[in-house]
Amino acid sequence: MKLAAIDIGSNAVRCQISSVLNQNGNVFFKKVEYIRYAIRFGEDVFNTGYISDVKIEKFVKLLKAFQLLLDVHDVDHHMICATSAMRTSFNAPEIIERVQQEVGLDINVIDGETEADLINKVIFNFLDERNYLHVDVGGGSTEFNVYVNREKMASQSFEQGSIRHMHNRDSKELWNRMREWIETNARKYHVSRAIGTGGNINKLYELAGKSAGKPIFRKQIEEVAARVAEMSMEDRITKLLLNPDRADVIIPASEIYLSAMKWAKLESMIVPAVGLKDGILHALYERYHPERFVISNIS
Repeated sequence: MKLAAIDIGSNAVRCQISSVLNQNGNVFFKKVEYIRYAIRFGEDVFNTGYISDVKIEKFVKLLKAFQLLLDVHDVDHHMICATSAMRTSFNAPEIIERVQQEVGLDINVIDGETEADLINKVIFNFLDERNYLHVDVGGGSTEFNVYVNREKMASQSFEQGSIRHMHNRDSKELWNRMREWIETNARKYHVSRAIGTGGNINKLYELAGKSAGKPIFRKQIEEVAARVAEMSMEDRITKLLLNPDRADVIIPASEIYLSAMKWAKLESMIVPAVGLKDGILHALYERYHPERFVISNIS
């Protein structure tokens, strides 16, 4: 069986197709195709409230290409989720209707709570007996979750993300509300470690030279972020081999991760390199297989 997840974010659109393998009740997702396209809806929406005509045309073409890809791979089930930029764009309903009419694909615009719940489906596999603060920074929103004994105890989504922060579309009041929420819940649940998801923390983790499964320390994130911040955009792209759409948002994103860790008084973070697309695949499998085999790996 093959499943496909399409994540329409504020910075990029991702499509992942995975085969589902079942070994004695343990389910493995094997990635067979992955495409990421930097659409940057957030730059339009957070500045004007609308997605531009130019990007709409590119987006429709991209979804047509994805539809062909689903057909070529004989995908059995798929799910498309759109997050912060689509949530706040005034012309999102027209775009969704056009995609349905021209491409035959249905886009689900999900709220922050649903986004967090989907990501939580795969985060669970990486938790242990520690109490965790989960930080997921996207282009337009950031989700925080607190886990105690692998059970989610508190959750909150804020309309704050790397693109909003880069374009100064946040406020002191928003930062204060984020800080208050984290400080209150970190004390209440005695969190002892962070877990970070999102493309920017994955890249910071890689730039720090960390081995998979090993925690990264706050000081190491600060050192890598400071090194990147001192470089020009050209050097970030040519020397660090960052994608252009990563090179500019990685520092604003790092400020959110580091602030959350400081407010919670946390010194270390695990970075499992999973995200919304993985949660969508998990949810798809649960929908069509209610017997709930144990999902052991998503790759």
